[in-house]
Amino acid sequence: MSSTNVESKIPPPAQRRPKQRSAAWHPFLLLKRLMPRGLYGRSLIIIVAPIVLLQAIVTYVFLERHWQMVTERLSSAVVSDIALLVEARTTFPEATDGAPQLTALAWEQLEMSVSFRTGERLPEETITPKFSLLDSSLRVEIEKRIQRPYWIDTVSQSDYVDIRIQMPDGVIRVLPLRSRVYATNSHIFLVWMVGASLVLITIAILFLRNQIRPIERLALAAESFGKGRDITNFRPAGAQEVRRAAAAFIDMKERILRQIEQRTAMLAGVSHDLRTPLTRFKLQIAMMGDSPEIDDLKADVRDMEHMLEDYLAFARGEEGEMPTALDLVDLLREIQSDNERKGHIIALETPGTLPVTLRRNAIKRCLTNLVDNAVKHGDTVRLTLSLSDKGTAHLHIDDNGEGIPEAELEEVFRPFYRLDTARNLDHPGTGLGLAIALDIARAHGGDIQLSHSPLGGLRAEVTLPL
Repeated sequence: MSSTNVESKIPPPAQRRPKQRSAAWHPFLLLKRLMPRGLYGRSLIIIVAPIVLLQAIVTYVFLERHWQMVTERLSSAVVSDIALLVEARTTFPEATDGAPQLTALAWEQLEMSVSFRTGERLPEETITPKFSLLDSSLRVEIEKRIQRPYWIDTVSQSDYVDIRIQMPDGVIRVLPLRSRVYATNSHIFLVWMVGASLVLITIAILFLRNQIRPIERLALAAESFGKGRDITNFRPAGAQEVRRAAAAFIDMKERILRQIEQRTAMLAGVSHDLRTPLTRFKLQIAMMGDSPEIDDLKADVRDMEHMLEDYLAFARGEEGEMPTALDLVDLLREIQSDNERKGHIIALETPGTLPVTLRRNAIKRCLTNLVDNAVKHGDTVRLTLSLSDKGTAHLHIDDNGEGIPEAELEEVFRPFYRLDTARNLDHPGTGLGLAIALDIARAHGGDIQLSHSPLGGLRAEVTLPL
């Protein structure tokens, strides 16, 4: 086989693409993901992290510089004394009668116990401690000054260090006090440093907690006001910036309430002005007798009254009602019964009970508007109530009507907005039903989302926090 044929069967090398680092492992993104979500946790990290970092740096410098230097000097002094004993034993190996005097002198002057063990060998077992600073210092000094086989044990005894030197005729065993070879009081500095840091961190946590609490109260007040609850007891507190934010929130709340009151008063006046001629119009129609034309006029008057009630309901927003404890399942059954009396069949799927604290009349109006919208445009209506793990009630209102185009699912919540599709041509209205329902749901801290229903029509999902 020719080399040309062989080369033709070899596939071209694959082009390697440069490896791209995953965005999830980017240092800043990873740090952002690991950071606490709350202000208290982040502020705590800002305070604690520098203290811990400073502790680590000081400890490292202390161990590397001061502690190691002191230990090396102490070890050098002890090994120098041991080298003197080894030299004396080497110079006078036969002077056995002077051994007791040398042992006593070593204990009195050098604070170490010395024994000569003739014919003995060094232990074969090597003891390695977890913290080897002392061991390493002793090994370096022994190898430099004595230059004989040795064995050390810095772990077994709490008051002494066991050092053994191999001699030609035996072993010299030296037991110096641990305080002579090791800076035993150095840990006091670390204990004081760690203890002081813990005290400072505790004080910082308590102080930080007191500074964060007014911010939490401000956030809770804003959330409660958004749900329509009474926050008259809220007062600015905390640092100057927090007080300014709280005062601005109170001013904003008062402006909103004044605007609502002005709108309600204006529309109430308009309602009164419109009801007077409308009432006269109804009386005049009632005195005209019965005829097809009169019936049409009566229907127009009823439509005008209905429109007027919708305008007032949208303007009032149920602001005067206080939240009360109720069972949401019972409220849905009541709405189901009201529609059954009108000839509408509604399927209801709910848990056994679901206690909530809401404005009863407002929530009933919200759900009634959504159910009325469903029964107007669909033959089959189904209500499904469920409870999520986060403590939120979810109500699905499904119908099999014509549905709403995707582009207009959000637009229908605008006040006075009316669809031009088949869903709205045969059922004229004021265009306020969904707007009123959304306002009521959001006033309770919830929301309404529209989507396509599994039944083929429209699905309205109402979420309410418990």
